Amino acid sequence: MIADVVPTTTWYLLLSAVLFGIGAMGVLVRRNPLVIFMCIELMLNAVNLSFVALAVRFGDISGQTAVFFVLVVAAAEVVVGLGILVSILRSRPGATADDLAELKG
Repeated sequence: MIADVVPTTTWYLLLSAVLFGIGAMGVLVRRNPLVIFMCIELMLNAVNLSFVALAVRFGDISGQTAVFFVLVVAAAEVVVGLGILVSILRSRPGATADDLAELKG
């Protein structure tokens, strides 16, 4: 019989680092603004995972409190950011991140 494997804090931190790396690579490589936006959200969730893992490890609730505030800010960011991106992509369907840089004014 295979022994039960219990995930430790190190496993969660490694998973968090891998997810953050995937998100960072997506931000650097991709050109579609919606995909870049999703990669930024992936990076935020990776950081949230590490906050929760360390909060459980040290028995402190401050990490989970930080996750709550990060999720609230991320939800507000999604509402505003997706609204702006959808309106831009409706007017210019093939817009890339380089085209959005021209909106600086």
